[in-house]
Amino acid sequence: MKVHVYFTAILTACSVLCTAQQRPQYTQYVFNNYLLNPAISGIENYADVKAGFRKQWAGIEGAPQTSFLTAHWNLGSGYLWRNALSLPDKGDDPMSRNYMQNYTSSPAHHGMGVTVVYDETGPLSRLDASLTYAYHLQLSNAFNLSVGVAAGLSRIALDANALHFEDQINERAVSGQLLSQLKPDLGFGLWLYSGRLFAGASVQQILSQKLSFTSDPNYNSGKEVPHFFVTAGYRMYIDDVISATPSIMFKEVSPSPASIDVNLKVAFKDRFWVGGSYRKDDSFSALAGVNISKLINLTYAYDFTTSGLNQVSNGSHEIVLGLQLNNVYEVFSGTRMW
Repeated sequence: MKVHVYFTAILTACSVLCTAQQRPQYTQYVFNNYLLNPAISGIENYADVKAGFRKQWAGIEGAPQTSFLTAHWNLGSGYLWRNALSLPDKGDDPMSRNYMQNYTSSPAHHGMGVTVVYDETGPLSRLDASLTYAYHLQLSNAFNLSVGVAAGLSRIALDANALHFEDQINERAVSGQLLSQLKPDLGFGLWLYSGRLFAGASVQQILSQKLSFTSDPNYNSGKEVPHFFVTAGYRMYIDDVISATPSIMFKEVSPSPASIDVNLKVAFKDRFWVGGSYRKDDSFSALAGVNISKLINLTYAYDFTTSGLNQVSNGSHEIVLGLQLNNVYEVFSGTRMW
């Protein structure tokens, strides 16, 4: 089904940006929560780099497409060499049942990172670039609490050449429009974690910025609104080499209804894993991944659409390539790759 995006619809979309999700949607966020929460900056004892691409609602022209690159690392060599999570023998599984029995929390440390996300939906595109910082507190022998902040810029653009017009009235309305806008961006997050449990809360787009692509006063009431996320999960062991991690996330973008995701990942020695996810009133997802080496991991997800879009959509695809740089202890999977 070929979908034409008309100027009238774009103007309406701009005017109701305050009532809809404005940030990209991800299926594999549970394996890269850093995309949503800056408090995860520097949680590993190596530099964690991920690049991903998501094609949403395949088969629909102008449907969202998202590309992203993230990287975060701890600050200072002290944390790397004194890390309580570091392993006595290279190549050991950092999340095995035996290792978890002796788990101790990380010493207090700092972390930082960078995120770049490009999202395109029809003639509308958005580029978000942020620097992040986090401080990881050692609450007890088993728990850490990190506090993080993200600051950056967002560029929102409208490609007038990609618009299809129904009549000359809409064509004349193009004159005087603003083709791109640059806005400051600010986010905040908290992350509580131990060897088996994680829980976090974050908010993106704290700064409410006006958005408008036309001088027409009837269509210039759009604005950015905060996106709130709350998530939690717990790792359970089926036996010494197989683990299962259920998790849940609540997302709210007012005044839209809250979104709820329920996920489950089952891993074998943290080398291979499969999983599933359900997003209320939207989709079921199948996920799989492999930690190819101490340097590279690869994950893939496919969304089966359950909303009315399933009549014209072939589902959504998402692939993520991960790199573990300066992986001194040569672990095959990240200590925090849930």
